[in-house]
Amino acid sequence: MSRPPVFPVEDKIRIVLSVLSGEMTIAEAARRNKVSEQSVSRWKAQFLEGGRAGVAEGGKAGPSSREEQLQAQIDELTTALGEAHVELRVWKRSAERLALSRTSR
Repeated sequence: MSRPPVFPVEDKIRIVLSVLSGEMTIAEAARRNKVSEQSVSRWKAQFLEGGRAGVAEGGKAGPSSREEQLQAQIDELTTALGEAHVELRVWKRSAERLALSRTSR
C-alpha cells in the first residue's frame, strides 16, 4: 500500500481554519481534500495545541534562529576554552618536569 501524498503546511492550515471558522465540517474538509477525517482532526489538534503553547509562553514559540546561532557559538567557544585549558595544563606540567630534570643534573 502506498503512502498518501504529503500536504504542504499552508494547505493544512487553510483546511483547519475552514473547519474552525465553521465553513465546513471535518468530514466535508476531508472529502473535498481527499484525506481522512483522522488526518484533518489531527491537524486541527496540532494547530490548537501550537496556539495554546504560544499563548502560554507569551507568544514566544521557541528560540529564534539568531538565539540558536549564538548558543551554537557559545558552545563552540566553551569547548575551545576547555581544550585550551587542558593544553595549558599539559604545557605547564611539561615545563615543570623539564625544570626539575635540569636542576637534578
